[in-house]
Amino acid sequence: MARDEAGRQSLALSCPIPLRPSEDGALVGRFRLAAGERVWLSLAYHAGADHVDARPEPRDHDALLARTLEYWEQWWRDCSYEGPYRDLVGRSALALKLLTFEPTGALVAAPTTSLPEEIGGVRNWDYRFTWLRDSALTIYALQLLGYEEEATDFFNWLDRLCVTCRGDVQIMYGIRGESSLPEQTLAHLSGYRDSRPVRIGNAAFGQRQLDVYGEVLDAVHLYHERANLPVRAEWWDEVCLLADEAAARWREPDHGIWEVRGGPRHFFYSKLMCWVALDRAVKLAARSGHRDEIGRWSKARDEIRRAVLAEGYNAEAGAFTQSFGSSELDASALVVPFTGFLPATDPRVLSTMRAVGERLTSRGLVYRYLAGDGLPGGEATFAMCTFWLADNLALCGRVDEAREVFERVASYASDTGLLAEEIDPSTGELLGNYPQGFTHLALIRTALHIQKAEALGAEEHAEDAAERAGHVAGTGRLRRPLSRPAPR
Repeated sequence: MARDEAGRQSLALSCPIPLRPSEDGALVGRFRLAAGERVWLSLAYHAGADHVDARPEPRDHDALLARTLEYWEQWWRDCSYEGPYRDLVGRSALALKLLTFEPTGALVAAPTTSLPEEIGGVRNWDYRFTWLRDSALTIYALQLLGYEEEATDFFNWLDRLCVTCRGDVQIMYGIRGESSLPEQTLAHLSGYRDSRPVRIGNAAFGQRQLDVYGEVLDAVHLYHERANLPVRAEWWDEVCLLADEAAARWREPDHGIWEVRGGPRHFFYSKLMCWVALDRAVKLAARSGHRDEIGRWSKARDEIRRAVLAEGYNAEAGAFTQSFGSSELDASALVVPFTGFLPATDPRVLSTMRAVGERLTSRGLVYRYLAGDGLPGGEATFAMCTFWLADNLALCGRVDEAREVFERVASYASDTGLLAEEIDPSTGELLGNYPQGFTHLALIRTALHIQKAEALGAEEHAEDAAERAGHVAGTGRLRRPLSRPAPR
């Protein structure tokens, strides 16, 4: 056995193979295995005053492996999905499950830090934290596959945060509920392929991002809609806080879903998701018998709707744009038909899809945006945004094209079926943190959109997606075909 100590922490390694120290301080050993033979190495971590006596406990490793395999195989057998791309959906579901921190129910956005969005660039972030947005979208996707336990665990974690006690909602926390996540650079590390700086912590924890209210309440609404139950009493305070924050703050500028560091703006996506927050809160209140709040939440919801329709769409750009009064495109506008705000067949939704396909893509892959964001350098195309384009294609009846886009993104997956945050359209290289929860939850939802479009027929599916959330009255239809997205 070998042991290494640092203060009150220690690592203990148990290995049946003789090991010796190398010149660089590592432990090395060489052995040969025959076919079917196994050798088990145990590495134990201990912290605290008792670490001196710490050593790996004797275990029946084969039995532990068998139990582990059975757990994951059974977890996947519990999936309710039987549609197209089931193997890819399964791998994505497992990836999302593995982003869960079992002791608390929190989910991390990715298990890695500082993998660059551009080789040699500075866009290297630490994603090993629980973003309310990412977590809620993950929980939403898992619920669509029939997994409810993960949703319960996450909402219980959110309840234990006691955001009502703290009086405010941050966009992200540590997996144990830590609220302070200061960003530091590790100057002694060169980073992946010399992409500096290497960061731990994330300064975005102090940003205001108004969309998180909508993502969380959308997931809460789905949870209770599927169970046909009122909101749990212990969760109602959080529902009220999130809805009240959306109603009070929707007029404020913020840093948006992409947490830009170039100053707050009136981002379209943030306003849209404030509408979602209040729309779902009204439905939750009606389901749960809390009718006192319905009037004021409905009023704020309708005010947001009018503002988004009046200021969010730029006729000259032919799209819902990045922010009110802007002409810059942003792929986040592609989520409009998923929310129920407008159906996929609305002319403004169709023209937004067309604009993104023509002006925000490269080789069929979609960028988040091309506008300046306060940081030097650039980034690659964003996998989730490309799946959003496929969603829109499926929802408006172009299912073959949706499949084409879906399969294009999936073709970049590693041999283990995992995808990163971004894809370099020129080289096909995966960039950004890996694996990325955003990407895998989007893959799941796109597969479901394709399945439903094929099963119900495109037009019926488009109406169903919007009518489920309501507020589609007064929208028109555009029946002429759109041009295919052109590469940049």
